[in-house]
Amino acid sequence: MQTVADLMTRPTATCPADAEIRAAAALMRDCDTGVVVVVDHGTVCSIVSDRNIVVRALAEGKGPETPLVEVLSGQVVAVAPDDRIEKVVDLMREHAVRRIPVVDGGRLAGVISIGDLAMERDPDSVLADISAVRENS
Repeated sequence: MQTVADLMTRPTATCPADAEIRAAAALMRDCDTGVVVVVDHGTVCSIVSDRNIVVRALAEGKGPETPLVEVLSGQVVAVAPDDRIEKVVDLMREHAVRRIPVVDGGRLAGVISIGDLAMERDPDSVLADISAVRENS
């Protein structure tokens, strides 16, 4: 039986909720990722993606100094490292999300993405190919 810990990505970029979206965007660039987990005193409180920044900030006329808290999604969907992969698949479908933070004892342990699942479950798929080539992102 595969667990989330078998497929999740570590380490994961984080920002506090009061950080400016410019800081999150720079972190995404520097870490070559499309997502930053938002934490409050080490506790996961949300997740922000490059799409969130574009759709909820730039498209609404908000500037790079806008605090992340203004562009965050609602309640964060999270899983534990020992959860089964099927739970992740179900949550991604139910909540229409592509990435889910992995939380262990209230602390961030990593992130599992639809790309991680594709590489494991359908390694010949286009999504798996794209996800495997991280340096071209």
